[in-house]
Amino acid sequence: MSHYYYLCSNCGKDFPAYKIERELIYLCPSCGEAKRNQPLKGVLILKYDYQEIKKGKLKDKLANSKCGEIWNFPEILPLEFDRKNNNYPLIDETRLKSLSLNSAPLIKIDYNRFNLFAFDDTRNPTFSYKDRASILVVMKAIQLGIKNISAASTGNAGSSIAGICARFGLHSNIFVPKTIPESKRIQIQAYGANLFIVDGTYDDAFDLCLEVSNKKKWLNRNTAYNPLTIEGKKSAAYDILIAFNQKIPDNIFVPVGDGVIIGGLYKGFLELKELDLIEKLPRLIAIQSSGSNQVVRYFKSKKFELQSAETIADSICASVPRNLYMADEAITKSGGFAIEVSDEEILSAQKEIIQKFGIFIEPSSAASFAGFKQAVSSGLCTGNELNLLMFTGNGLKDMNSLKTWNKNLKAKKFEEWLFDLNE
Repeated sequence: MSHYYYLCSNCGKDFPAYKIERELIYLCPSCGEAKRNQPLKGVLILKYDYQEIKKGKLKDKLANSKCGEIWNFPEILPLEFDRKNNNYPLIDETRLKSLSLNSAPLIKIDYNRFNLFAFDDTRNPTFSYKDRASILVVMKAIQLGIKNISAASTGNAGSSIAGICARFGLHSNIFVPKTIPESKRIQIQAYGANLFIVDGTYDDAFDLCLEVSNKKKWLNRNTAYNPLTIEGKKSAAYDILIAFNQKIPDNIFVPVGDGVIIGGLYKGFLELKELDLIEKLPRLIAIQSSGSNQVVRYFKSKKFELQSAETIADSICASVPRNLYMADEAITKSGGFAIEVSDEEILSAQKEIIQKFGIFIEPSSAASFAGFKQAVSSGLCTGNELNLLMFTGNGLKDMNSLKTWNKNLKAKKFEEWLFDLNE
């Protein structure tokens, strides 16, 4: 009998793990819907026997662990685990250990004497937060005997699943919009993925990926559609607890596109509270570009209205946030809020983080810093509170954005430097 089951976030029905996984079911069998141009309905959530877990040694393990090794906690992961031999059946342990995430993600940001830190996931195996979900999806595919995995992506999720699949010898099939940054497209191709460039938006790529994957019986990694993506991304909540020595921040600023990272963090912190490892949830604060602000607008109105999205922060560009309802729940029930920042603010924040703090991030990550500054200036939070910025993607992911604020910089010739020195 599995140590976990699936629960519908919409109708509340629960389902045994073997039914969901063996039949490649992704949304609730009773009410789940993946309609075109609509957020997903009936997203499934993994649940465990938390009372039984509390009887074990999870608390001690967390207190004596370093960040980045999520598989060290099999009691809160939806994978088959052999307790007698202390391993995951069918998973190559050497390859698994080679996929450690950033073991030291916490960075102090010395900004105007604020109590500010960054959680740096830009140094993961494929340089993004998306590896947290991809590793779990690949492990599940191996245990299910599936060789092909698919995903729709604006870039980071695609290169992540392509890279992790390559590490384990699986085949990846990635659907991307035609507007994908060239550097991200090259990363995906370099890992040997089958790349399908869709003449449309990310949302078009998402829908086409669902259609083809269902026909081919590929394991679909699409964000939120596959509940394992939420489960993988919850792991950062555990790492945050470890990084802060069994404490948590007051406010966490999260760049939001589809809503899965903030939904995953929420799920992780809910579990930590259920396990009596924290007393309250941190405030989860959603940051979006004003050119792709569906979550912000829904948070204010509780109505979804389709609107095209365009922003330089391509990793958080989504006109249809597939995990919209869980993202909204995460913001609301954690006591957080949602704000939007302009692309100009994002680029300014990117430049400041890179040049003043030496952290090479892409625009989506910089949105969290831009959002923090706006929140402080608006009085929505204070610098004295413990504030955490989520940095989710490396700056090398999108060289085009860097060109926008580096194009006018000119290097001095060596002769000019000599002249300056002689003055």
